[in-house]
Amino acid sequence: MKAIVCKGWGEPKDLVYEDAAPPGLAAGEVRVALRAAGVNFADTLMIAGKYQEKPAFPFSPGLEYAGVVAELGPEVAGLKPGDRVMGFARFGCFADEVAVPASQAFKIPDAMEFATAAAFPVAYGTSHMALVQRAKLKPGEFLLVNGASSGVGLTAVEIGAALGARVIATASSPEKLATAKRYGAEFGIDYARESIRERVKALTDGHGADVIYDPVGGDAFDASLRSIAFSGRYLVIGFASGRIPEAPANYILIKNCDVMGVLWGNVARREPKQAAASYAELLGWYEAGKLKPFVSRTFPLARAAEALELMKARKITGKLVVTMGA
Repeated sequence: MKAIVCKGWGEPKDLVYEDAAPPGLAAGEVRVALRAAGVNFADTLMIAGKYQEKPAFPFSPGLEYAGVVAELGPEVAGLKPGDRVMGFARFGCFADEVAVPASQAFKIPDAMEFATAAAFPVAYGTSHMALVQRAKLKPGEFLLVNGASSGVGLTAVEIGAALGARVIATASSPEKLATAKRYGAEFGIDYARESIRERVKALTDGHGADVIYDPVGGDAFDASLRSIAFSGRYLVIGFASGRIPEAPANYILIKNCDVMGVLWGNVARREPKQAAASYAELLGWYEAGKLKPFVSRTFPLARAAEALELMKARKITGKLVVTMGA
């Protein structure tokens, strides 16, 4: 099979597209012939050796996939060869095949295209867990979404709107804010030109943001935390800005707020039934037309490094997807 291979910590340009041995198949696993793989900021961190997961060399990056079940390992029930599935993996999805636990392979609707399905597992899973399970977002609450035009940010905008929240999107340009508004944001803040703190105060009549969804970190974290409502919930999703911020404990005390970490992959691996329940609700919303994953660009597997370069530079809106196979 063909694969994108990382042979040492480095940049996307250091990755190699070459022949690789098909993955082994253990008990409880399925082999999936891949048709598409989502591109995530975490992939850029993994190949640089900056992610919490550090696979042994050589390895293929890629955390989420869509494809067709090709082979079942021992002790697998509920799936059969030919099933169309999506899911997530620790790594290995930038390849023609991947072997994953059957509990992490989820059937997709017949009408769902593979590129759309590959954009689904990590971003929508993260936002569903964050907003529904962790923050328990309520209708009418103010939800502030940083990096709202990114792949994961747009899913938070969509899910927040589906839950009846009043969504405030932040982004670095009017064009990105326009995308967020098309996906359900009621308000927009251009943080390159406006103060997040002052704009949130004005938009909420001094109330603040009940829930803050932050995949950016850095300066956006500092400004957003000071925008939180009393007894608000701050969801730490990631640090796309490159700076891991520190939260002043005295401000958390004064605001009586919660600061919560959200790492979907770890939770989903530990609690597969919870992941299955999340995907069941999400796919129901998708079939009802409430969710419309935005795949802005696709790249053939051989050009996956280009997609990672764009992701690293934060020059995208929506989701990037790598495609392979028939």
